Amino acid sequence: MTNFLRLAAASAVAVFTFSGPAQAEDLEFLLINASSADIVEFQVSDTADDYWTDNLIPAGYVLPAGNEIEVLIADGETTCNYDIRAIWDDGSEYVEYDADLCDLGEWEFTD
Repeated sequence: MTNFLRLAAASAVAVFTFSGPAQAEDLEFLLINASSADIVEFQVSDTADDYWTDNLIPAGYVLPAGNEIEVLIADGETTCNYDIRAIWDDGSEYVEYDADLCDLGEWEFTD
C-alpha cells in the first residue's frame, strides 16, 4: 500500500460517534484483505442493532487485494461483539454475526 493510501486510510477512516459511558473504549484493529479481489466496503453493526454503519473504508478508496488498513470503531460503546460485513468489487459480500473484536488485533479476509 502506498504511503499516501496508508496515511489517508489511517487519518480518514470513518468514525461513527454516539454518546456513551466514560469508560467506553475505542476498538482499533488491522483489516487485512488477503483475498484475490478488492474490498469496496467494510461495515459493522452492534449485534443489538438492525443497521450497518457507514463504510469504514475512507470515501473514494478501496482496500485492494493484498493490502491492509487500520480500522477504528469509536462508537462510545463498551461492547466487544459486532456483526461485520465486507463487500467486494464484484458485488459479493461476506457477513459474520457476533464477532468478538476486542482481543482481535486484526481481521483477515481470504478467498
